[in-house]
Amino acid sequence: MNIIITRRNFLRNAAWTAALFSTPGLFAEQLTRTPAQTEGPFYPNHLPLDTDNDLLVINEGVTPAVGDVTYVSGRILDSRGEPIRGALVEIWQCDHAGAYLHTGTSNADKRDKNFQGFGRFMTGSSGEYLFRTIKPVPYPGRTPHIHYKVKRAGKDLLTTQCYIKGHPGNEKDGIWRNMKDEKQRAAVTVDFAPLKGATAGELAAKFDIVLGVTPEA
Repeated sequence: MNIIITRRNFLRNAAWTAALFSTPGLFAEQLTRTPAQTEGPFYPNHLPLDTDNDLLVINEGVTPAVGDVTYVSGRILDSRGEPIRGALVEIWQCDHAGAYLHTGTSNADKRDKNFQGFGRFMTGSSGEYLFRTIKPVPYPGRTPHIHYKVKRAGKDLLTTQCYIKGHPGNEKDGIWRNMKDEKQRAAVTVDFAPLKGATAGELAAKFDIVLGVTPEA
């Protein structure tokens, strides 16, 4: 599903942020360290000129990417459950056709030119992050997922992936199955549910990332 919304409106619309972060269930009852996952071969080898947190529209374009509009949000927490300020959150994923923003992607000729494919967000004092993207789709050999990398002060803190809860492809995915601990699986497998109050079928997913270290303030 496509939705046209300007970058300026998305970044300034406080109502969206309030709706996302006021949804119950943002915090887990018991913290589980987010497991590290492979970076994979498709971290962009040429970063796009636009690297903000809206992956649906490139710069001030008016043609959005193809896919189910999804707001992915959460918090970056330390090992004590305290929010981490100044964490750089990066995400990257394939487009609706299964193509990555990478020269080695197998179907570059089908790549959606309107999909940014990569985004960044710097957390504030509350540790919150927010991206607007598309619901991830499967491609040969992989279940739907979004890649994440968390950095702080120039250091990589964690690389992981986020999966769709209940997707039938999870049980067939070697990387997902390789997590033997059910708590770790649950920590990276989240609901992609209709966004409350949305009028255009948008989805929302909450993905908190718990680091195994307590960075200095």
